[in-house]
Amino acid sequence: MSDAGLPAVVLAGGLARRMGGGDKPLVSLGGRPILSHIMDRIGPQVSALALNANDDPARYRSFDLVVLPDSVAGRPGPLAGILAALDWAAAQARSHVLTVPGDTPFLPRDLVARLAAAVAAGALAAIATSGGRRHPIAGLWPVTAREGLRRALTDEGLRRVEDWVGRLGAVAVDFPIDPVDPFFNLNTPEDLVQAERLLR
Repeated sequence: MSDAGLPAVVLAGGLARRMGGGDKPLVSLGGRPILSHIMDRIGPQVSALALNANDDPARYRSFDLVVLPDSVAGRPGPLAGILAALDWAAAQARSHVLTVPGDTPFLPRDLVARLAAAVAAGALAAIATSGGRRHPIAGLWPVTAREGLRRALTDEGLRRVEDWVGRLGAVAVDFPIDPVDPFFNLNTPEDLVQAERLLR
């Protein structure tokens, strides 16, 4: 498969409770929103970029991104964001879509190429790992799986991304953590302080 035509969606539908609430992608890092850092990393790798976020989309207007709300009520978590990404990609007649978390400013510049290579080699889906940890939200997903995911969310109450990863038999692709773990995510104010150090 060619990675040049892949769309991507940044998942930002969470409530950021450990960060004190609000929108983590809008938190300032190095004088710029975290979302700007993510766009710099992922934008050049994909054909189109959108954002999964709920409530008023106007707060993201300055980024000039399509904002995709969850299509499943009740904020069931990141799987709803992945479903929104799959529906968006299906509307563009794309075979796969990349999703990444909205709080990871150091994402790999070869993320799309390496996940796409795993799918081209025969995997149905692919997720990232680093430093012995799995990062299932950073994944490349087949659009053909969207109706199964919709049923799992609405009929079965599935909520854990890892459970869906297991159902798809997604392949794990490992990324180096030197000099920075590219999947370092900002959950707390302390994480933000560390990220400022890493950015410098």
